[in-house]
Amino acid sequence: MFRIVLRKFLEVFIFLLFIMFVSFLFIRLAPGDPVLTILNVDELSVSQEQVEAMREEMGFNDSLPVQFGNWLLDFVRLDFGVSYSTGQPVMQTLMRALPATAELTIGALLVMLLIAVPLGSLSALHRGRWIDQVSRMLSIVGAAVPSFWLGLILIDMFGVRFGSLPTMGRDGFASLILPSLTLGLAISSVYVRLLRSSLLDSLSQEFVRSARARGLSEARIFLLHAFRHSLPPVITVFGVSLGSLIGGVVVIEVLFAYPGIGKLVVDAIRQRDYPLIQGYILIMAIVVFVVNTLVDLSYRYLNPEMKLKEKEALR
Repeated sequence: MFRIVLRKFLEVFIFLLFIMFVSFLFIRLAPGDPVLTILNVDELSVSQEQVEAMREEMGFNDSLPVQFGNWLLDFVRLDFGVSYSTGQPVMQTLMRALPATAELTIGALLVMLLIAVPLGSLSALHRGRWIDQVSRMLSIVGAAVPSFWLGLILIDMFGVRFGSLPTMGRDGFASLILPSLTLGLAISSVYVRLLRSSLLDSLSQEFVRSARARGLSEARIFLLHAFRHSLPPVITVFGVSLGSLIGGVVVIEVLFAYPGIGKLVVDAIRQRDYPLIQGYILIMAIVVFVVNTLVDLSYRYLNPEMKLKEKEALR
């Protein structure tokens, strides 16, 4: 167990170091000058001396290795810097926007579960029947429809025509419905097909036939045996597609003017706010790593064979 924990710590150290270096390098090589953006906020004319003084003060005249070393030292001290646009600490700015993004992500995942689990399960249990045909057709249509287009349709229907739901901002539970529904519908199509395929594979296994021979009810066989056995592939795809989910959250937050981290970083990119962009990339990298680690740990519970393989590998 100690070797597993130590290996995870080494993995996260190398992973974060690589992400920090790549993000720092790409941001610095991107076109645009944050100094000019800061000094020309109100389209005021500034002299070249003012530009050079600001660049020297912000450390942009140093070489890239020196700039990266200084930023890395600040990160070790848990200092993510100060946002160029807001003048506030980066971590404080990100943490203030994080609850809105967490609400939207949880809402989208709930919508996805409410759609994917029933449709995928019914499609597998009634293979080849009308519910299976409808489920597959809906999943294909859902995969083909872009999330932003679906969001525009929902805005036009429920916001403009019916006027029943808010379409912008974050003001209570009602403002969370349309963004969560948009993102949840967009990602559910993948999991409907994946759960159906995984369940069909589980239902054809020998342990299911053995359970039926012992006289267990179909509901018990499905819930305690087949469904549990079908979850590892679904969870694996979720861990792999987490980056796409984060990207979808960014698009939906901008579309619905939802004040989360995604919208915040889009505004930061427009304003060349380097510290805020780097802080966002680092936090999202940590989130992806933590989620994938939890996915790996969940295999030990969902698939007991993993424990035996780990014990044999450590011998």
